[in-house]
Amino acid sequence: MTVELRRWTLEDAPALWDAYRHNPDLKTQFGSADLATVDQARDYIGAQLPLTESRRNWAITIDGAAVGNVGLSAIDRRHGTAWTYYWLTSAARGRGYAVRALSTIAAAAFEDGLFRLELGHRVNNLASCKVAPNAGFIPEGIERQKLLYGAERFDVETHARLRTDSNPDLKMLPLSQ
Repeated sequence: MTVELRRWTLEDAPALWDAYRHNPDLKTQFGSADLATVDQARDYIGAQLPLTESRRNWAITIDGAAVGNVGLSAIDRRHGTAWTYYWLTSAARGRGYAVRALSTIAAAAFEDGLFRLELGHRVNNLASCKVAPNAGFIPEGIERQKLLYGAERFDVETHARLRTDSNPDLKMLPLSQ
């Protein structure tokens, strides 16, 4: 089994559509996007998942099939900062792929000149609460009722990793730019 990170392609639309349909907990990851069809998933890949100067997304793949995403957004070269995020389909969870993907893109971001990477997760998202510190992200605090999903507000725990922090002892994933 080969796990690696690569650019999203339009050919990944069926996998993204499948992830959207079969993992209801991921719908919050896509915001207001509607991925109810393969064509809509293809449009989303083209518009939201390219590598740009301010945003970068990589498909987390197993044997070439996309099973998740890891990315950087709000890349600020002046301050050397970015926001990180990740998701996996339920079938790919629990194997350390998110930890290794997040750590891999953190290392690549630091090599590219960034200094501080941030992330946040709902405090009730125990899986993300484990991923962040295992990838070397240190908790920094709770932002009360920061996120609104439907009619419910959620507290968010923030984490950050600095270029000067210790690297976690992990096997990085192959990353194609």
